[in-house]
Amino acid sequence: MKLIPAPLALAILAIAPAAHAEVAIDVIGGSEMSFEGLLQTDGYWYDNDVANLDADSGDGDDTDFGLRRAELVLKGKGPGNIDWVLGYDASGDGKFLDANVRYRIAGSKTHFVQVGQFKQPNSLEELSSTKNNDFISKAMITNTFGVARRLGASYNVGNDDWQVTASYFGRELTRNRAHGSGFGLRGGWAPINEKGNIFYVGASYVDYDADGDTIRLRARPDADFSNRLIDTGSTGILNADRTSTIGLESFWVRGPFKLQAEYMMNTVDRYDTGFATQPGGDYDSSGGYISGVWNVTGETWSNKGGVPGTSGAENPASGMWQLGLRYDTLDLDDGIVQGGQMDTWTVGVNYYWRSNFKFMVDYVKVDSERRGVDDNPNIIEARAQFFW
Repeated sequence: MKLIPAPLALAILAIAPAAHAEVAIDVIGGSEMSFEGLLQTDGYWYDNDVANLDADSGDGDDTDFGLRRAELVLKGKGPGNIDWVLGYDASGDGKFLDANVRYRIAGSKTHFVQVGQFKQPNSLEELSSTKNNDFISKAMITNTFGVARRLGASYNVGNDDWQVTASYFGRELTRNRAHGSGFGLRGGWAPINEKGNIFYVGASYVDYDADGDTIRLRARPDADFSNRLIDTGSTGILNADRTSTIGLESFWVRGPFKLQAEYMMNTVDRYDTGFATQPGGDYDSSGGYISGVWNVTGETWSNKGGVPGTSGAENPASGMWQLGLRYDTLDLDDGIVQGGQMDTWTVGVNYYWRSNFKFMVDYVKVDSERRGVDDNPNIIEARAQFFW
C-alpha cells in the first residue's frame, strides 16, 4: 500500500484556506510570472477475478493508495507576444511537464509558434486540462496511443471555430523515458460554437520512429495504479520500424450536457528479419471511448481551440456536481500477436468545491480476455484534488 508523505499532506492543509486560482509572483524582464500547482491523491479498491490488480501485491491488501500527481508550474507572459512555461511533476520518479516558449503571432491566442516540450496534437482527452478530467483515469486509447509531451516545435493556426496544428518532435525531456522522432498533425472544426451549444469534429495523425526496433503496447483497466490486464508481451512487437496513429474525435455540448468520443487506429510497420515467432507484416490495433457528463448544478462548457473547457462552479460556496458515464474499449489482438481485448464501463461522480478542490468517485466494471483467459474484475476509485 502506498501512502502520502505526512509532511506533504500537512502542507496541503496549511495552504488550502489561502489558495487562489494562481499565485502572481512578479514582473521580471518584462515577463509577468505566476505559479500554479496540482496535487492529486488516489485510492483504489479491487474486486479481483483472475489476476491480482494490486500493484503492491505483497502487502496482502486488494488496495492501492498514493500520490498520483504533484505538479508545480512556473509561467510567464511577455515580453511582447512571448509566453513561456516550465513544469515539473514531483510524484513518483519525477518528470518534466510542459517546458516551452511560445510566440503568439499578432498577439492571437490560437495563432502561434511553439518550441520546447509540449503535448503533441493527437489526443483530444490528452490535450484537455488534467485537473478537469471527467473520470479519474483517462481512456485506454489515450494512455496507450497518446504521444503526450515531447521535445519539438509546432505551428498552430486558426481560432475557436477551426484550427490546424503541425508539429515535429523527438524524445521526452526527462531522461530514460519516451524516444523516437516523428511528426504530428491535428485539425478540427466547430460548425456550431456558441455558449451552451457546441458541436466539434476533428482528426489527427502521428507517425514516429520505433526507437530500439521494439514496441510494447499494454493497458490498465482504467485504474492508474493497478497492474495491467492486456499486454503484447515483455518482448514487445519485434522488427518494428515506425508506428502511426490515426485519431477521430468529437464532442457535443447542449447546456449542462456533454457527449465526447474518440477512436484511434494504430499501425506498427515491421520488417521481416526471419524471426519465426514474429514474421514481417504490419501489426494493427484499435480502440475508442464514448462518454457523457451532466453538470447537475447547471454549468456548461466552452470550446477552447478544439478542446472542451470546464467553467467551474457558478456558486463556489455550494460547488458544482457532475455525473458521468463512459464506455471504453481496446483491442490489442492481431494475428500472431495476442495482446488481448478489454472493455470497461465507468460510472463517476465529481464534486468541485469552491475554487481549489475537487473530489471524484468512480466505479469501473471490466470485461477482458487475453489468450483465452477471461478476467472480469470490478474497481472502486476515489480521488482528492487540490489546485491553484
